[in-house]
Amino acid sequence: MIPFISQLPEQEQAIWIAALNQALPNETIVAFSNMSAAEKTHCQLAIVANPDISQLAEFENLKWLHSVWAGVERLMMALADSTIEVVRLIDPTLSQTMAEAVLAWSLYLHREMPLYAQQQQSKHWQQHPHVLASDRRIGILGLGELGQASAQQLQQNGFKVMGWSRTAKTIENITTYSGAEGLTEMLTQSDILVCLLPLTSATQGLINKALLMQLPKASRVINFARGAIINTPELLQMLELGHISHAVLDVFDQEPLSADSILWQHPNITVLPHISAPTNMESACEIVAKNIQRFRATGEIPPSVDKINGY
Repeated sequence: MIPFISQLPEQEQAIWIAALNQALPNETIVAFSNMSAAEKTHCQLAIVANPDISQLAEFENLKWLHSVWAGVERLMMALADSTIEVVRLIDPTLSQTMAEAVLAWSLYLHREMPLYAQQQQSKHWQQHPHVLASDRRIGILGLGELGQASAQQLQQNGFKVMGWSRTAKTIENITTYSGAEGLTEMLTQSDILVCLLPLTSATQGLINKALLMQLPKASRVINFARGAIINTPELLQMLELGHISHAVLDVFDQEPLSADSILWQHPNITVLPHISAPTNMESACEIVAKNIQRFRATGEIPPSVDKINGY
């Protein structure tokens, strides 16, 4: 028996449990609420989706968790001192979905769609010079699976693409940077900055005034990572100064974004409801199933998240 531990609405949990049971016909996946205390003592693994950490404490023999989300930063912070290993979802389908979103919203900024939308509202007819994609420089913060797929998608569409990661990486046809000096070098060349970093103690508040000032004047920002990576008051300050001309924000400290947030009505901010890369249930269940079947056959836990780095 494998528990599905989540804070999702019960109806959504039921859909996940049904899909996981279909993908794992030799297992029995059940909701946390349907397990007895005795059943919990026999569980070595659990499948989770934003679980209540206090519920995990009821499983005294848990060795590892398999998340059906790619983002596990809250889970990692909560389990920093635990021996339980966390396996996050690594899904090529998710990477492609994110790459599509990065391309779509980079094009949105590249082709000046926010500007033309404002002109429409004021019934103002004015054409602006077109910039070739090959002359538009896009820098990506974070070169994990999502970052690499996004960089390659942008490059295939003609953009000049750069990427930064904490440690050095090599990607064909992509200029890569690492470390503090590399970050500065990439920022000074980025007309559009795309954030795909994991949220860790090192990245929290990373996109602040000091970082944004290193971008060229009138550059743009896309955040498809986590809301806490951006210092929102300092981003707003940079927008008011015109140093940043537009920001596309898909993630926020508080979600849903409160109705009274000033971000909704800001003329130079596009607000999205965390839709850049939703998990595909079918492909996620297939990946989780393969990892669990391998564990049952070999006893080997899939590669887990590094608790020091947070990813």
